[in-house]
Amino acid sequence: MTNYTKLPAILLLADGTVFYGKAAGKIGTTTGEICFNTGMTGYQEIFTDPSYFGQIMVTTNSHIGNYGIQREEIESDSIKIAGLVCKNYNIVYSRKQATESIQDYFQNDNLVAISDIDTRALVRHIRDKGAMNAIISSEITDIDELKQKLAEVPSMEGLELSSKVSTKEPYFYGNPEAALKVAALDLGIKKNILRSFENRDIYVQVFPAKTTFAEMEKFSPDGYFISNGPGDPSVMPYAVETIKEILTEDKPLFGICLGHQLLAEANGIGTMKMFNGHRGLNHPVKNIIKDHCEVTSQNHGFGVIPDEVRSSDKVEITHVNLNDKSIEGIRVKGKKAFSVQYHPESSPGPHDSRYLFDDFVNVMKGELVW
Repeated sequence: MTNYTKLPAILLLADGTVFYGKAAGKIGTTTGEICFNTGMTGYQEIFTDPSYFGQIMVTTNSHIGNYGIQREEIESDSIKIAGLVCKNYNIVYSRKQATESIQDYFQNDNLVAISDIDTRALVRHIRDKGAMNAIISSEITDIDELKQKLAEVPSMEGLELSSKVSTKEPYFYGNPEAALKVAALDLGIKKNILRSFENRDIYVQVFPAKTTFAEMEKFSPDGYFISNGPGDPSVMPYAVETIKEILTEDKPLFGICLGHQLLAEANGIGTMKMFNGHRGLNHPVKNIIKDHCEVTSQNHGFGVIPDEVRSSDKVEITHVNLNDKSIEGIRVKGKKAFSVQYHPESSPGPHDSRYLFDDFVNVMKGELVW
């Protein structure tokens, strides 16, 4: 096991609030927008979710690292969070299937973290004050120097990040002899989304974020998928244009999370940065078409503007968040296109919403129309 010494570390928020803790992971300094996830499990999947790129993650669960790390349980090829804040950082793990400790994992992937923080007080502060930038350091103890570095960090609002986490070259996933083919625009796609397609006898070609519709069409897909991802959807005209062309050709289309926001943008509906966003595994959502409720896995700091969705003559609302009434799903009138704000592939999280992948299959087969 890698040597680990609990050196002092500092967490500084953009509003000047300071928390003192202990160094975890790599000794160093990191910056990003601070956010929190309320999930009780699934920390490894959270760490590797590309949608968290550029963000410092606060885990509200008291123990992190207690069941170790298993490299197969990842959602991308590397850790994507910018840093971690936790209460109890557990080097010793209990799961026999684990292959390494969280400390080995963080040191190998160069992640800076801080532990021994009162995460309840921190989360209450963020909930009251809203999302903001932060800096973690286990090498700089001067608060004024940290403030200077933090002042140089850009706001998440207006940042285009998907092209930074997207694949650089197209690749295939699944069985080439599968019954259906899907062209997926990778804006930060999770591996369990691809597994969900493969499990439904779908062969996927995954394309870089800035791929044109013409390039994707060469695959002759039965449908198109717009993935989750990080950053501000309002500064992604390249993806909006691709979606508009898919809609013009009336092709089956399914969007998740950022894909949901971009489908809205393609229909003239604006998006906004949320005060805190939704991040956790227990968000209640009502499917108003089927009149049932789902417990959902969520991760987003932006959302569609509810009033613009309600006044639009191009889309209809399919899902609504029962906590804050935000728009969680839409479908385009007269088209074969729909999207949800949450994560039906549920890795981690409940499986209530996996039927949406089946709906997409039925749309591609022409068995589900609206």
